[in-house]
Amino acid sequence: MSDKHAFTRRQFLHTGLAMLSTVGSVPGFLPNAAAAMTDVDSLVKNKPGVPDDRVLVVVQLSGGNDGLNTVIPFGMREYYNARPNIAVPERDLLVVDPNTGIGLHPGLRDLYEMLGERRATILQGVGYPNPNRSHFASMDVWHSGITDTSGSGQRGRGWIGRALDHARQNDITTDAHGMECITLGTTAPLATLGRDVRPVTFQRPNLFRWHGGNQDETLTSTYNQLLEQTSQSPRSASVGTPNGTPKEDDPAAFIFRTALDAQVASTKVRQAVQQESKTRFPGGPLSSQLETVAAMIRAELPTRVYYVALGGFDTHANQFGPHNNLLQQFAGSVRAFYRELDATGHGHRVVTMAFSEFGRRVRQNASQGTDHGAAGPMFLFGDHARPGLLGDHPSMSNLENGDITYNIDFRSVYRDVLENWMKLNGDAAFARTVQPAGIVHV
Repeated sequence: MSDKHAFTRRQFLHTGLAMLSTVGSVPGFLPNAAAAMTDVDSLVKNKPGVPDDRVLVVVQLSGGNDGLNTVIPFGMREYYNARPNIAVPERDLLVVDPNTGIGLHPGLRDLYEMLGERRATILQGVGYPNPNRSHFASMDVWHSGITDTSGSGQRGRGWIGRALDHARQNDITTDAHGMECITLGTTAPLATLGRDVRPVTFQRPNLFRWHGGNQDETLTSTYNQLLEQTSQSPRSASVGTPNGTPKEDDPAAFIFRTALDAQVASTKVRQAVQQESKTRFPGGPLSSQLETVAAMIRAELPTRVYYVALGGFDTHANQFGPHNNLLQQFAGSVRAFYRELDATGHGHRVVTMAFSEFGRRVRQNASQGTDHGAAGPMFLFGDHARPGLLGDHPSMSNLENGDITYNIDFRSVYRDVLENWMKLNGDAAFARTVQPAGIVHV
């Protein structure tokens, strides 16, 4: 390799690790190389003051969930007036607060039962100033944690990624071998992207390969050349020091280490999901994702953040039945997830947070659905969030351009989770003016 700085570790990391093919594409020298190194499990050691056993699971409800038909203000007649065909009848609701007239959609019975167990939190009217009704723009705001377009210099990095970057750069977290964050899906969410920290992303845990060459063919030739050299002499000085430990400033070293990280991650993930769950999951896309996450938590991977998503909430037409099914899947999957965590002894380690990019318009449309609106409920689950119905429901009579207005800034919830649960630096992710919501406790 003529130019040892042609590719940086960051460039390789930015190509991401994806489960696109078989693990057989992981270089053959790695088993030997791994054997030459210390046992990887021994490298993952807790550091004083770093609660590495605490896990955050983020559930994204994609499409813009209709919050008004999720946490329902049945005590406000404006709700029924605005939605003559799609409003949920009061007789069908799961009443949460009879005094203020708030109930849950009947599809959320599992969530309702978690409320009774004091393991669920409903935050009413969460949003941000000057809301945008575009899926792309609003999701960008929720992922970046930046509501001011003047902060465009931070675009391309998410709130989780910035916080994990800070932890890695300041050596206040353990070496997770690139597994600080795992996302399930086809692409890594913006929220999880940092400058240095990038998530492991996959759809199916039994498939894994490095795919940098898909983005730049020159990466493939360089990568293969180094792998060939390394396979011939994995302990050579061109790759590492005489004792086999890669040099930090050697481009071959970071490829070696990155590839080894991939091998370690792939092996650990596949081993984790081979275990059969102790409880039953209801089935469906979100259920499957959370069952996989539960298996990885049970296997005690060094991962602190897992990210999953459920789509289909963009209910412009005939929303009543589909929305009911989505809410049932959401609540049933989360409930099953915690049953499994409890059965494996890990329920106390996990806080789960669910959000959607915006709510829907107050008034139904002509297609028996709802269009893009603003503000909506957020949900937290687990033993470490103040349980119950929090905040006031937004007014149904004092609207802004036909939308309800937010009462809680979503960034205050994010910051609360980062600082008080994960013990990460909130200033790394948000402006100091954003204060924690005060919901999380330990």
